[in-house]
Amino acid sequence: QVQVAESGGGLVQPGGSLRLSCAASGLTVGFYTIAWFRQAPGKEREGISLIVSSDSTTSYADSVKGRFTITRDAAANTAFLQMNNLNPEDTAVYYCAVQERIFGSLSLRYPSWYKNWGQGTQVTVSS
Repeated sequence: QVQVAESGGGLVQPGGSLRLSCAASGLTVGFYTIAWFRQAPGKEREGISLIVSSDSTTSYADSVKGRFTITRDAAANTAFLQMNNLNPEDTAVYYCAVQERIFGSLSLRYPSWYKNWGQGTQVTVSS
């Protein structure tokens, strides 16, 4: 059974940075997609970034492109989301999702494609 654990959320001032981590365990095949979603109060869950294990191809939502960077430590099955130049609109619960398939950017529109989710970590951007 795949397990997903996020860490790294917190409170940051506008313009600041945070780095989120997502550790996947229990993987049984050698390929997977790790994606980050976020959900603000009263809003739908939004897919913001993903990385695939085969060649570390990445995808980003327009809302975070140029500010967020996703990377991974292949040996540790861990992905990192470096978030820079944060603004109050980035305030949300951030969720990591893992699926043992190679997904493209389209999967960011369909959270239901991912069956393995972490518990979420709160990111608050406020002065």
